[in-house]
Order: sequence, then C-alpha cells, then structure tokens
Amino acid sequence: MSPGPADAARRRWTFVIEGVTNRRPTRWTVAPHRGTTAGRSRHLAPGRSMCASTPTLGLWMPAGQPHSASAVAGTAYRAHFFRHGTVSALPDVPVAVEITPLLRLLTERLAEPDLSPASRAVTEAMVLDVLRPSPRALLVQLPTSPLLRPIVDVVRADPADQRRTLAGWATALGCSTRTLTRAFRAETGTSFARWVASVRAQHAVRLLALGFEVEVVAEAVGYRSASAFGAAFRRTTGMTPGRFRAR
Repeated sequence: MSPGPADAARRRWTFVIEGVTNRRPTRWTVAPHRGTTAGRSRHLAPGRSMCASTPTLGLWMPAGQPHSASAVAGTAYRAHFFRHGTVSALPDVPVAVEITPLLRLLTERLAEPDLSPASRAVTEAMVLDVLRPSPRALLVQLPTSPLLRPIVDVVRADPADQRRTLAGWATALGCSTRTLTRAFRAETGTSFARWVASVRAQHAVRLLALGFEVEVVAEAVGYRSASAFGAAFRRTTGMTPGRFRAR
C-alpha cells in the first residue's frame, strides 16, 4: 500500500531540526511573510529592524514573526527549521546567535543522510543546548519618526559621509542635540554614534560579500585606513574583513 497524505505529514514532523542548504546565483529577495524558521541568511528584516548575518553570526527567527530577507548574488546559506514548540534557551523575539565551530559541526552532522534516529536525537539535543544569543548582533533599529527619518535615509544611502555630525543634523532639522540624542535613544536603544557604526558594519558586510577589496570597503564605509576598519569589523563580527571576504 502506498503511503497517504497522513503518512507523509507524520514523516514531515518527526524531526526536531531540519536544515536546508542553498546557494543563490542571483540577487535574492523574499517578500514579508511569517515563518517557523531559525537559521542564517544575509539580511533579514523583522519589523523596524535590519539584521545581517555572517559565517559566525546567525539569526533566530521565532515562529509567526513577520520578516523579509535578501542576499547578494552568490550567497550560500543554511536555514534550520525547528519544530513548533521546541524548547531552547533563546527568547521569543528575533535574536543573533553565535555560529561556533561546535554548532557548525553539529548542524553539518544533522545533514548526513544516513544518520540514525538515535544519533539524530542526541545531535539535536546538543544543538539546542549550545544555542545562545550573541552580544555581537549586526542589528540596526530603523527609526520611523518624522524627526529621525531624514537622518536614516541619508546615512543608509551614504554610510561614508562624515560631514553630518549630531550637531550638524540638529542645526539642519531645527532642534537641539539633546532632542536628537533622546529621540535616538528612545527609538533605537543606542546613541547616534553607535547607530551610525552599526549601519556602516552592515554596509561593509554587503560590499565584502560582493567581493570588493578590503581597502575599498574601508573607504566606502567611512574609515580612513584599512587597519582601523579591520579592527572595528572584527570587534563587531568576530572575524577579519579578509577572512570574511574569502568565505
């Protein structure tokens, strides 16, 4: 007797974690949707936030969270789908996760076609045990208020522009620096300077993924030297720009 839809459905949900590997030969964009995914992509946008992932930083996307995604041509990524109701140490909101060497090995083992049910259960339990939020998230909160929206548009269009300081923006917008500081803190949870640095880091990830030389990327995101850019990039992502570009 051939298996029916019920049998297929039961097989579909016997896993706890299921991985999907893909490589995009062209630019890739996914419209806003809800999903039950937890994995890695180049850029994901939950709500008013823009997240970027790297070979050492992934993103946990809880079930039902509206989000969209995009990747540059040639991007290789792996997404892991967790069965609804799976218990982990991660919160019910999108959060960056560390892709440690151990976690990478465990998820690669789950992709082995001949893995026994017992070994799969042990490996899945280990994945859930080592999943932890990362303090190095490439996350940018996008202000939407009429006061801050002009700053968001200009900085994201040209992250290298250092002419517009906080004081310069205050003058251009007809308000005080204190007002802008309070507004940035309220809408992004951080300062103007740190927000700009996060935008630059995300832009650098895009350019490095496209294959641009480190020196070119450093200038494009507003650093006066490749060494200064390299130090800042490593603090944020956990790897040097050269190593990221080579992956």
